[in-house]
Amino acid sequence: MLGAVVRFVVSAVVLLLVSFIIPGFQIAGFLNALIAAVAIAAVGFLVETLLGRRISPRSRGLVGFLTAAVVIFLVQFIVPTMRVTVLGALLASLVIGVVDVFVPTELR
Repeated sequence: MLGAVVRFVVSAVVLLLVSFIIPGFQIAGFLNALIAAVAIAAVGFLVETLLGRRISPRSRGLVGFLTAAVVIFLVQFIVPTMRVTVLGALLASLVIGVVDVFVPTELR
């Protein structure tokens, strides 16, 4: 349980950093970033459940990258203080993927 909380907090911090770096990706405040992290995890799980593991945002490759961008774009409709353009979702997916290489948010 503590591991899940730490992963969500790290994910929220990464989302806040991405919002400072990427144009077209905005999120207001840590609490909203934490809600967005939970929503991204839930939508990602739903996508993985419906379409299978090969489509998973966790998979490495173009399909995983594009799936993660779509998940990020869709989450803006769940989190009211999050605004993302298509280009912002693509760039955020790229940055989050790079950060995940160095600071994995899950145990492999």
